[in-house]
Amino acid sequence: MNQKSNPLSYGSKLTTGGEDQLLEKLVHAINRANEIFISVSFIQKSGIRLLFEALSDALQRNASIKLVSSDYMCITDPTALRDLQLLQQSGAQVKMFVCKGRQSFHMKSYIFVRNEDDTEYNGCAFVGSNNISEAALTSAIEWCLRYDQNTKEPEFKNILNQFDAVFNHSQTVELTDHWISNYIERRSEVKPALQQVGAIDEPKAVPNNAQLEALTALQGSRDKGFKRGLVVLATGMGKTWLSAFDVQQLGAKTVLFVAHREEILTQAARTFTQLMPEQTTGFYNGKQKQQESDFLFASVQTIGQQSHLEQFSAEHFDYIIVDEFHHATANTYRQLLNHFKPKFLLGLTATPERTDQADIIQLCDNNRVFERTLINGIEDKILVPFHYYGINDETVDYQALPWRNGRFDPNEATNAFATNKRATHITEHWHKHHQQRTLAFCISKRHADFMASWFNKEGIPSAAVYSGSTLHRNEALEQLNRGKLSVLFSVDLFNEGTDLPAIDTVLILRPTESKILFLQQLGRGLRQSPETDKTHLVVLDFIGNHKSYLNRAMALLGKNHPSATEINKLKKTPELTDGCFVNIAPELIDFWADLVRMGKTAIQAYQSLSEYLGRRPSASEFFYDGFKLTKMREQQGSWFELVANQEDDAKIQKITRNPVYRNFLLQGIETTSMAKSFKPILLEAFLELDGLRTPPTTEALAQRSREIFDRHPELLPDIRADLQNCSSTDSRWHKYWLSNPINFLSKKDQNHSQAWFTVEHGVFKANINIDAAHINVLERMMQELVELLLALYSDRISRKKEKDKPQVEAKQPESNVVQLPYFPNLKIACGHFKNGTADEAELMEIPTDYNRKDNSRLFLARASGNSMNGGKNPIQDGDLLLLERITSNNAGSISNLTMAIERQDEGGDNQYLLRVVKKNSDGSYRLVANNPEYGDLIANEGMATFARLVGVVG
Repeated sequence: MNQKSNPLSYGSKLTTGGEDQLLEKLVHAINRANEIFISVSFIQKSGIRLLFEALSDALQRNASIKLVSSDYMCITDPTALRDLQLLQQSGAQVKMFVCKGRQSFHMKSYIFVRNEDDTEYNGCAFVGSNNISEAALTSAIEWCLRYDQNTKEPEFKNILNQFDAVFNHSQTVELTDHWISNYIERRSEVKPALQQVGAIDEPKAVPNNAQLEALTALQGSRDKGFKRGLVVLATGMGKTWLSAFDVQQLGAKTVLFVAHREEILTQAARTFTQLMPEQTTGFYNGKQKQQESDFLFASVQTIGQQSHLEQFSAEHFDYIIVDEFHHATANTYRQLLNHFKPKFLLGLTATPERTDQADIIQLCDNNRVFERTLINGIEDKILVPFHYYGINDETVDYQALPWRNGRFDPNEATNAFATNKRATHITEHWHKHHQQRTLAFCISKRHADFMASWFNKEGIPSAAVYSGSTLHRNEALEQLNRGKLSVLFSVDLFNEGTDLPAIDTVLILRPTESKILFLQQLGRGLRQSPETDKTHLVVLDFIGNHKSYLNRAMALLGKNHPSATEINKLKKTPELTDGCFVNIAPELIDFWADLVRMGKTAIQAYQSLSEYLGRRPSASEFFYDGFKLTKMREQQGSWFELVANQEDDAKIQKITRNPVYRNFLLQGIETTSMAKSFKPILLEAFLELDGLRTPPTTEALAQRSREIFDRHPELLPDIRADLQNCSSTDSRWHKYWLSNPINFLSKKDQNHSQAWFTVEHGVFKANINIDAAHINVLERMMQELVELLLALYSDRISRKKEKDKPQVEAKQPESNVVQLPYFPNLKIACGHFKNGTADEAELMEIPTDYNRKDNSRLFLARASGNSMNGGKNPIQDGDLLLLERITSNNAGSISNLTMAIERQDEGGDNQYLLRVVKKNSDGSYRLVANNPEYGDLIANEGMATFARLVGVVG
């Protein structure tokens, strides 16, 4: 019977294995059937892996699946049973035939029905020797005879009836967690028998080199006291496997894995069950609420809601994993993270930049545990090298395409892309560089269909695959892997969460405004594929004359900010690591160079970052992106005024138009002075306690603040030494917290119109009138600014650590000179505070008169200004100053000494000033200039001494 009369089947009725694989015919039938009936003696994980995607897709289109296997000789793999449970949870009916005594169970049948209407159907049944294992479905010599039926004749009805008899047999039981647990125990006693029949499936997975390093780092992080951490692993390096290995390392019994897409959750569940089949797994989403499972895989859209969070105690999970942070709103995750208190929380992402990680790192208590980029993965032989060709998309004028909200209009872009001229251009370059299996990314279904049709006309076997396409995704991948297709043109199906190891060529035919998305598309082809002898990935990227494409070049170079230096590197075909290279058309590099020379305003920086992220940036992301916050405020007034100007967000616009709210956010939070981390920790605790609605007592505020410190062990040194180990309920801690941030945050700053917080009758609250209707949005805006404060402070700590390291090693003299590090950009102001950085250092020789036994803390910088031009030892503008860095070991007294003072401006940049420090009778300090024309300054909590003056180098 031919395929036209029975769309479920094709080819000869007898399948013999090897070149004539049963797998292809089963996948073909699964993708077209309304009803699926499978009965096999045993199932191995290698076999169910080959059928899982097709069966899962069938369930999604509401096909009926009934499957029965057996415990015959305990050959079936428990991991395969867990995969069957995942299908069961999606709607499949799965049962096990329990053999008694020496009873055998040898059924191997696959039955498919396609209903055409109420009276007619097509059917086919494969009956033979094939169980569900990779060998049986592919390479082994296995005979299987197909019976086709396209009407309701008695013989086919008899086949269905006989299946039902087995499926409903008294010895056939439903597959449950309890049954699997008992089966695992029974199976452990019959391993020798399994080995005799060759039923031991592939060995358990083990960590790769990068995962081993990450596991060590994760355990070390926990040993330091961290309860949360972020791991950055490039696409293809095994983030999900790492999380499963770490769950095993920690010995966690209850686990929550959170993601934004069902596909990611299903794949994660399969990973965990493969490693730990003895644990039960379940889903928590819009359809299922299996909250009693050991390992729960939950969609953030569901479990992130307060009503669902309340179904779990705070300590319900030992371990929580949050995957792909960059896809979620911070507020959704924050509700979840504020509710749960696991032994450890792991954030996972593949994004490589600090900009991308700004919100993520806040949620992980500023603890970046481990990071490996694509290049690291290639160097470790986990990923294959890539050959990247940036091809000028000369057939399209991107400047003429409508650009709205950070992306091109898809209809107009499709019209410009789906042309014979562009297709010819693409085909020429594909013929020049392609390998065996190509995955192409298109902007729309119409674009994908056009390209597939064009390539087929050119004699290149191709297909378009997308949601609702005639060819199912799983079948398209199988055909590509087998070589029946050379190119798959896809739309939004393979950006993430899909393992495509055989792909060796990636064709990027669409604009990809987000660097994250671009790296995910690149990563689709970087996985190793020993079966196909893949040596490298070819990437053909068609690049237009538009600013959004600049992100791609920076992504390849691992850079966040495009600069003239980085652009020039591209002209020399940079080699990133062995086997990798980047080749970009010269006219594109020239175009990018012109863009970089133009510079950016705050609005342009905001828009560029929005395009890169694919969404509105947060304040901390904007800070890490490098635009000066002080410059931003000069141009826009405040962060949220910039947001309100750029986003169609009526709620934020309404808040920023209210002068009380605006000043509260700007003065009370965004630009509050910080000597330590206390203020952002206090504000974080206030928000966690729902302080805008129900102002907390100072005791509750102090207690929650201490709990937040416990999540931030790197900030504990800010606390007075004798209180670093005290409990959150200790009265000494409450007293200390009252006298420090609560007191300071409740005072009116000299530059502000009022005190923005107050304490009344032991309750800490905002000192403004807030309309109840505005609380939700004001709370979110506050949270974003608190995260900015923590980012500013964390960056300050990092820069201080770098500064405290000898930037350039001081060398002892061989003759009459000594070499010390000189910082050309570190201007020590003699007048008013002046911005400076210690980002560059060089060695400078000075006379041996200044040599000391220990030169490790000495450095050189220039004076800038005339406030110290007076007294016995005047300091002139431009003098070379010899300074000694202050550390905890050499601090000593500072009174009456000339000191370099450090503070940060509102944008988080360091400023420096040289003054004589005088102590007042009340214990405070004033900063005195040697030049009487300059008045004294009163030291405040935002200032710190960082070096003492040794002398002026003559």
